[in-house]
Amino acid sequence: MSGQQKKNTFYGAAAILAVGTIVVKIIGAIYKIPLGILLTDEAYGDFNGAYNIYSFFLMLATAGLPVALSKTVSEVNSLGRENQKDKVFKVAFCAFLTMGVFSFICMSVFGRTVATYVIQNEKAVYAVQALSVSVLCSCCCSAFRGYAQGHLNMIPTTVSQIIEAVSKMVLGLLLAVLILRSAIQPQELRERLSAVGALVGVSIGSVLSVAFLAWDYFRNRRRNRVQATDLPDGAKKVLGNLLKLAIPITLSSCTLSIVNLIDTGLVSSQLQSVFVAMEGGLADVGSSTMDIFPKALAIFQRNTAAFQEMVAQGQATTLDPILDSSRELYGIYSKTMSIYNLPFNLMIPLTACIVPGVSACIANKDRLGAKRTTESAMRIAGMIALPCGFGLFALGAPIMQLLTVNNVDTTIAGPLLSILGIASIFVSVQVVAASILQANGIVNLPIITMVIGGIAKIIVSYSLVGNPKFMIYGAPLGTLTCFAVVAILNLIVIKRRVPNPPGYATVFVKPLAASVIMAAAAWGTHGLVDKILRSMDLFWKVNEQTGALSYSFVGSAMATLIAIAVAVVVYAVLILLLRTISKEDLALMPKGEKIAKILHIK
Repeated sequence: MSGQQKKNTFYGAAAILAVGTIVVKIIGAIYKIPLGILLTDEAYGDFNGAYNIYSFFLMLATAGLPVALSKTVSEVNSLGRENQKDKVFKVAFCAFLTMGVFSFICMSVFGRTVATYVIQNEKAVYAVQALSVSVLCSCCCSAFRGYAQGHLNMIPTTVSQIIEAVSKMVLGLLLAVLILRSAIQPQELRERLSAVGALVGVSIGSVLSVAFLAWDYFRNRRRNRVQATDLPDGAKKVLGNLLKLAIPITLSSCTLSIVNLIDTGLVSSQLQSVFVAMEGGLADVGSSTMDIFPKALAIFQRNTAAFQEMVAQGQATTLDPILDSSRELYGIYSKTMSIYNLPFNLMIPLTACIVPGVSACIANKDRLGAKRTTESAMRIAGMIALPCGFGLFALGAPIMQLLTVNNVDTTIAGPLLSILGIASIFVSVQVVAASILQANGIVNLPIITMVIGGIAKIIVSYSLVGNPKFMIYGAPLGTLTCFAVVAILNLIVIKRRVPNPPGYATVFVKPLAASVIMAAAAWGTHGLVDKILRSMDLFWKVNEQTGALSYSFVGSAMATLIAIAVAVVVYAVLILLLRTISKEDLALMPKGEKIAKILHIK
């Protein structure tokens, strides 16, 4: 195969994987938004806490080994060592299976211990156990995916990920609905099991995914089987070589998962400490952030009244005012997190293009080309992340009301999403900056900056969440602090260590100005349209039970959608007027040249 053919094959494989990733992320967003509507805040908190445990074990088992396996398979395949290739796969599969079984046992047999002591939520035990099958199957999936990727065959990975995502969405939502409509009593148990049903859908998707990958592997093995005489290395040597490659990657990838897992347990335990103080008589702390203390106190009093009613009736109950109040606040926060992650997901295809693009320029000693690619990547990241972040900041409460169909307390969730909106900007910038550093061969410093940011997050979350004046608002402030620190440090490293670094003013000033104006337009439009619609009788309805008037969801949704539409138009006009984007920037995007011609960008 010629060098040009290899290059085309590589970029074709990268394109397939990028498209698959985008599809999977879109399906994931579609899955979590209706799930936030279906599940109560407490159940969604269980769902998110269990998912953080699952993500940790999955990252621990699969972050580095698939990359090491694909690299090793690619090397031995290019040398024609078929027996060595089979040996590498068998050793790797045993390693994956071992990690999978270990994770499965931790999440199933010791699920109650993990839920109680790691995420400080014993009511999430069934949710944790529901994902134990998924983590086992996902580990096996990674072996098959790494093997296929070593042959630059990204189709099995892409198809299996889509199978998993579609099954998760369809079966998870279906099971959640069926459980919520069932006759399971008490209601509190039915609500908890609805989160379990959603997670069982994830496990079923993983089973179907590994079944497809196994079928694809054995089919291709029979089809492409050749006689080989090479003598394979021993299992111990093969495993050692794989681990040498896998461990540094795993340490890098696991940092954020470890921080998130610690943060989950820390936030839950600190919230519970405040509710314990309320139980002990704490009834007033003066002014608090967004009046969170009186709102939390009302939640605690409601849960206490429900518990006392069950006790007075002599009924056995699993209600726990302290734990349930903590679960509710954490669940509200979790619902905002699913929306906050959307800008970050849009960065994934961009980062997939940065490393090969910059690396190719460096290999050809084209420093100017590397600088242009880096600047374009950062400018596109800013053009996507800044409007998303400022948009979430300006319309936090209306967006939460729209996407959860009023199934959340927007007076709490709105400010949470507004803070996370600003955090999402730093998340996107740091991930693109880390990719630029990796493309320049600087792989260890992004790990160090992430550790520093993680420590800052834990300190801020511990200090603020346990403070009655901040409570749950300490969690997004911790996230904001973490990624602001990481982003700034990564940008400093780029400036000092990367030859011909990009000019940050050139990259960020125009998108920032356009985003601020856009956010102001969105905020003003929403306020104006909402005021107009509220003056119309059409958008008010009478509660049949109480006879009270209430503003309809339709009116609120219309105001939000009109504000978003205005924001999109304003931002697009400003981007063109300010000449923020160049033809080189669009070249990094699919069909970029055609877009440039349509917009007359030179």
